[in-house]
Amino acid sequence: MWLELARTDGDTWQVTADWCSCLTADFTADLSAAEVVDFAARMLSHLRAPSSGRFSAAVTPGRNNPLTLKAEPVGDGFAFFVRLTPNGDDDVCHLQMEIDPIARLELREAFSALHAALVV
Repeated sequence: MWLELARTDGDTWQVTADWCSCLTADFTADLSAAEVVDFAARMLSHLRAPSSGRFSAAVTPGRNNPLTLKAEPVGDGFAFFVRLTPNGDDDVCHLQMEIDPIARLELREAFSALHAALVV
């Protein structure tokens, strides 16, 4: 399974997830750059923390959140439970997926790149 959050124009972002090419979620989300910067910073904070405990981060806590990641430590990395909600915090129309463990270093590099791309 893979997941991508990509800016398409201004405050419009594309959230895309794919599970073995059998199930795909692809929808737009209105997010400010500041919200995505904050999300990336919170993810980096958790990934840099010396403890290897569980954590969770939502792109937009408290309002129409399109994406939440719940991280479970596995070895030197994290497996993720992904909750996608195209209509915001919706308990009816949502998709939950799991991502196999990813090394902590690889995750830090990916979120650092996202953060650096938005803080220019």
